[in-house]
Amino acid sequence: MSVEQAVAEATNTPAHGVTLSDEAQQKVKALLRQEGRDDLRLRIAVQPGGCSGLIYQLFFDERELENDAIVDFDGVDVVVDNMSVPYLNGASIDFSDTIEKQGFTIDNPNAAGSCACGDSFS
Repeated sequence: MSVEQAVAEATNTPAHGVTLSDEAQQKVKALLRQEGRDDLRLRIAVQPGGCSGLIYQLFFDERELENDAIVDFDGVDVVVDNMSVPYLNGASIDFSDTIEKQGFTIDNPNAAGSCACGDSFS
């Protein structure tokens, strides 16, 4: 049993299998400092849409919904709704800031394919 699962079990909060890189953690913390809010969580969800069938939603959220799976990554709460957990189990969120690309990326082993723009998957 992982540490995240043990903590989730102890707090009766279901765990999810999403990981957050150190770079992504630092960027989320910086963005939260800019917002001046400490009540926001990073929520990742999967919704129908896009040219491949499913799209990622990655945003700050102050809500905690029933059956949300929440894992703390060194002060950054990552929240996944119950319906999205199976689609995101094993996914990792990273952040890049280079001349070639900037932004959050999601590496999802559950995605069988994605569109050319990279915004949706199947």
